[in-house]
Amino acid sequence: MPVYSTNPNASRNYAFEEFFEAGLSLLGSEVKSIKQGKYSIKESYVLLKRGELFIVNSYIPKYSNSSFFTHDETRDRKLLLRKAEIRKLIGKVKIKGYALIPTKVYSKKNLVKIEIGLGKGKKLYDKRVDIKKKDLNREIRRDFKSKLSI
Repeated sequence: MPVYSTNPNASRNYAFEEFFEAGLSLLGSEVKSIKQGKYSIKESYVLLKRGELFIVNSYIPKYSNSSFFTHDETRDRKLLLRKAEIRKLIGKVKIKGYALIPTKVYSKKNLVKIEIGLGKGKKLYDKRVDIKKKDLNREIRRDFKSKLSI
């Protein structure tokens, strides 16, 4: 399962409760460009339009070997989910503070899939607590390694 792109800021800025796997409605040149590893979801988010979910602000550069019939690099792309999952996500997003954020793009059985996280935005103090925990764990690992080598 090769991972083509990840969103490094997602776990830093959001506390995720659930993850969903969705398909993407793509053109051929977009798929080829993604499989070359040229896809960015750093600043993208999921938006609800007319009862459907779309990924907005994701960037797929033009495929180098394609003809003059190419795709728009930052167009909105439809996410393919079951109706029950879409209804569940719509209900959760209407609650204040919840957001749908793409976390990674990968391949599964030759299909391009995207993982969407349902979570709340972290406050500044939550981010500070996470940084402190990471630093503490790093120091514990260093001490443990130094004691093992002695």
